[in-house]
Amino acid sequence: MNQVATRLRGQDFLAVRDLPPADLEGLLQMAVRLKSGADPGTPLQRRSIAMVFLRPSNRTRVSFEAAINRLGGHPIALFDREIELGRRESVADVGRILDRFVDGLVARIPSQRDLLGLAASMTGPVINAMTDQGHPCQILADCLTVQEAAGHLAGARVTFVGDGNNVCASWIEAAHVADLDLRVVTPPGYGPAESVLAGASAPGLEGRGTVLVTTDLDRGLLDTEVIYTDVWTSMGQEDQHEDRRQDFGPYQINEGVLRRAPRGIKVMHCLPAHRGEEITDSVIDGPQSIVFDQAENRYWVQLALLAAIYGSDLS
Repeated sequence: MNQVATRLRGQDFLAVRDLPPADLEGLLQMAVRLKSGADPGTPLQRRSIAMVFLRPSNRTRVSFEAAINRLGGHPIALFDREIELGRRESVADVGRILDRFVDGLVARIPSQRDLLGLAASMTGPVINAMTDQGHPCQILADCLTVQEAAGHLAGARVTFVGDGNNVCASWIEAAHVADLDLRVVTPPGYGPAESVLAGASAPGLEGRGTVLVTTDLDRGLLDTEVIYTDVWTSMGQEDQHEDRRQDFGPYQINEGVLRRAPRGIKVMHCLPAHRGEEITDSVIDGPQSIVFDQAENRYWVQLALLAAIYGSDLS
C-alpha cells in the first residue's frame, strides 16, 4: 500500500487544507494511475456508504456512486425528505444512527457546521461533497485537470473569475497546499471573506502559494494558464439573480476575454453552467475548453480518495 493510502486510511476528508502537500500529490498520482487502468481492488466489498444529499446533485452523486460500486461497495442515497437533518432529528443523532448501519458517509449539505457535527458523532469516515464553505472534492478534480492541461500543478497560474463562494474558498486553500499562483477576480463587493483568506493556510503551509484578489480582470489574466469560472448565482441566492446579472456582466467569459488572455489558455467550469451568463456557448464548447475533462475527473479523484481511505492495495 502506498504512503498516502496508509496515512489517509480511515480518515475524514472535510477540507482541502486538511491534506498535507504530499498527500494531495499522492492522491493525484493514484488518480492518474487509476485513469490509466490500474486496478484498485475492492476495498469496499461488503461495505455500505451513506450518501446524504440535501442539495441537488448530478456529477457528485453519479461520480461517487460509480466509484463506490467500482470498489465493491453499496451506496445508499438519502435525501432531505428522508432525513430532515437537524429538524426531524438532531445532527448528532443522525450521525450516531448512520454509524451503526454504514461504513462511512458522503455528505452534500448546506451547512459546514452540520458537516462537522456529523463527523464528530461518527466513527466511520466522513467526506465533504459540498457545503456552504467548501467543495473540496471538486477542487481535487480541478487540480488533476490543471495538472493534465498545464503539465504541472505546483506553480500553475490559475485565474478564478466569479463569486467568492464555496468553490472559490476551496481554491484558495488549494493554492497553499498545491503551491499555486491563484488569482481571484470578482466584481466589487463579491470577493472572498477575510476569514476565508486568513483561514485557508493550515500550519506548516506558510509561504506556499500566492493568492491575488482583484476586481481587475486584465490583471487577473496576465500570463495565466487557466481561466476558471462558476455560476454567478448559487443555490439559495435566487432572489439576488437580477442584481448579480448586472454586477457580474463585465466578467463573463467570452471570446473577447479569451483574446485578451495568453495564447493557449484553457477554460474550466465546475458545472452546472448557466450558458449565456458566466460563460458563452462558443467558449464552453470551444477548443480551449477542458470543462468536460474536468467533470470526468470527479470520478477518478473520488475513486482514488475512497481507495485511500478504505485501504486499497494499489501501490
